[in-house]
Amino acid sequence: TNCLTTMWKLFRSMSEDRRRYEKQLTFEHPAFVRLCQQLLRDSRRMTRGDLVFSLHAVVKLGVPQNTLLVQTLLRVCQEKLNQLDNRCMSVLATTLAEMDKDKNVSALQAGLQLLVEQRVTGIRDIFILQNLMKCMGKDAPVFLKKKLEMAVLREIDHLTYSNAHRVFLGLVAMNYCSIPILNACSQKIQENIHDAPFRQLIVILEACHNLQYRNIKLFSAVADYVNSVVCLLDKRQIIHFLSAFETLGFQPSELMGVLAEKVTEDSEFLDLKSLLIVLRVYSRLNYVPRDQHHLFYESLHSCLNKYLPQISNAELLKAVYSLCILGYIPHRALDQLLKKENYEEVVSGDFYKEKREMMLHCVRTCMELDSPSFLQPAFLPRENFSSLVSSINLRKAREALLELLGDENMFRQNVQLPYEYHIDFEICMDSGRKKVLPVTATESHTDISVQRLAFLFVPTSVFCLGTTHPQGKLAMKKRHLSKLGYHVILVLNKKFQALTNEGAVEFLKGKIYAENISPFSGVNVCDNN
Repeated sequence: TNCLTTMWKLFRSMSEDRRRYEKQLTFEHPAFVRLCQQLLRDSRRMTRGDLVFSLHAVVKLGVPQNTLLVQTLLRVCQEKLNQLDNRCMSVLATTLAEMDKDKNVSALQAGLQLLVEQRVTGIRDIFILQNLMKCMGKDAPVFLKKKLEMAVLREIDHLTYSNAHRVFLGLVAMNYCSIPILNACSQKIQENIHDAPFRQLIVILEACHNLQYRNIKLFSAVADYVNSVVCLLDKRQIIHFLSAFETLGFQPSELMGVLAEKVTEDSEFLDLKSLLIVLRVYSRLNYVPRDQHHLFYESLHSCLNKYLPQISNAELLKAVYSLCILGYIPHRALDQLLKKENYEEVVSGDFYKEKREMMLHCVRTCMELDSPSFLQPAFLPRENFSSLVSSINLRKAREALLELLGDENMFRQNVQLPYEYHIDFEICMDSGRKKVLPVTATESHTDISVQRLAFLFVPTSVFCLGTTHPQGKLAMKKRHLSKLGYHVILVLNKKFQALTNEGAVEFLKGKIYAENISPFSGVNVCDNN
């Protein structure tokens, strides 16, 4: 057992090429053959610790699973399963999790699961618990996941940073979101964040995404720490952090500002993959640098132009879509995308068809509203893209408007606009925002003295996490509605629904009769509140 374990530890520290070469020499060595034969003969007389550690080392060394040696060790482990202590049980679970399914592996996993169910309440070692969580996996029954959760919570006071990181991964492996455990782990990570390796922090952020766990204090702590040591990171590491934050809908504005400066100074470090990530992150999180934002756009556009000869049409669509979301029209890239053969390739096929249609619709809308002078190819058809009517319950808002305005002719509900835009309520007012005008009297009125308000009742998911800063698609909609002559008023529906009826009326009254707000002011996409 010691020989095999030492060999595996030596191999583990080698590079991939060196490991492959040394393994070949080892497997061909006559002493290794004799060692395996001795292990096969003595397997039933070994102690429980030697048995499971030998199996673990043999599997790690890459001895084929269908050999007599591995299958014999699996069967002996089945025979001695009830003799295993908690540590041996954890090692065996780790080994089985890395093996392919076969008759002996499946039988041993089933027996091990029963053993864990019996013993989990008595396990006090949080390292063993998190390892069992990881190895039981997402297929473990819910009651076993709950037992493991309760066992970890009993030992939560002994949590260290290292364990907190591993418990995160254990919950991901089980696909089980335990808020009490995650909150405790997050607190421990925040307390020890200066000792955390960068790669582990990225893994933790990815785990939060997989578990759909949102903890603004944790994300802010990670963002502040990374920003404080940004001089120690290379540019690709910054991009990895930003990509992880983007999947969470969290905008680390200072870190994004740092990378934007680096891109503006010199974008040569961006390969195609990194460029596409940067475009996706900045467009979704709706971040544009306060100063010299046009130079930032130009740097990204110039970098994109460099890759036009090699970029696929699917990737080109994503890049153009991201820049259009930000309000920048990349003319040269658009010209290539809208070549007839390229366009036909993009629209053909059923894979992600709805998503491609949505992106093409947004690109076309941006061309017509943000850059009307752009000449579109004659073959380009009008899209028949149907927007979805809001699924949010607007009954309370309608009743509040009726009580406030007195007549349903004073507003319109579920208004469909050009470019397939939809607004929940439209209200028309005089130029001083003092008087609401009947909608019927202003339907054909285009005088600038008529101010049109567009109410959008939106969920929290359309804002960057923990803020009222709109994400990219909502910011684009605001920008375009402004160009169509509307002053856009966003209402967070969750908070609105929590108001009393009287509170809802007062809230809408304050929004409608707000003073000193120009209805035709363009939406500033660069506003990073």
